[in-house]
Amino acid sequence: MVIEVPATWMGRMKTRAVQTGQRMAPMADQARTAAAQRFEDARYWAAPRLESAAYGFEHQVAPKVSSMLTDAARRIEPTPVARSRRWPMFALLTGLAVGAMGYMFYRRNAQQWTEHMKDSASDASRWVGEKAGQTSESTDRMATDVSHQVDETSRKMS
Repeated sequence: MVIEVPATWMGRMKTRAVQTGQRMAPMADQARTAAAQRFEDARYWAAPRLESAAYGFEHQVAPKVSSMLTDAARRIEPTPVARSRRWPMFALLTGLAVGAMGYMFYRRNAQQWTEHMKDSASDASRWVGEKAGQTSESTDRMATDVSHQVDETSRKMS
């Protein structure tokens, strides 16, 4: 067995602390086990007593407190004021009028949009027709030019 001798005061204190910790470990384990057993015993003792107290509170005290609070609420509640039915009816009719106007604007805009789209579609088809005509004319011209060039080249070669 090799024994190390620390050179500094801090090293000596550390060594003593480790030795003391090793000696105290079994006692700490015993204390932890004993405390755990005591806590468990206390829980077994307290659980039925808490349940009994809860039952008593629920069936004896709570109804009295609830009754008292209900009575207090009735006493401090203000008398209901007759409410006017004019405002809700006004709001309903105003909403109905706004909705009808919105529907009319929607229908008018939908018709205008449809007419605009018809115009745009006819413009687009007319433009496509013109472009197709221009393309066929330019294709015919190019084909004629190529045909003439081929004829000239074949005459020169013959």
